[in-house]
Amino acid sequence: MAITENDVKHVAKLAKLSFKDDEIAHFTEQLGDIINMVEQLNEIDTTGVIVTTHGYPVVNVMREDNAVQGTERDLLFENVPEKQGGFIKVPAMLEGGGEA
Repeated sequence: MAITENDVKHVAKLAKLSFKDDEIAHFTEQLGDIINMVEQLNEIDTTGVIVTTHGYPVVNVMREDNAVQGTERDLLFENVPEKQGGFIKVPAMLEGGGEA
């Protein structure tokens, strides 16, 4: 598959990038080389090769999900300037205070 300068210009436009004509020519050549290399890799027979998704044989990296007691509410509220009904009171952000 050959890549053209129009292809590079199209992708640059989609990415909202602008390049000079000599840069477009350079990128066209580089992308063509990359595509040729990938096409060469596609020609390799990988029948019987195990899929490698990670370079290190990881079995399970998750820790146990154990519930632990959180910090006491009274201790958390020691530095709260205003509280109301067990919640932190903050200034209203909606017009009219957000009351429906």
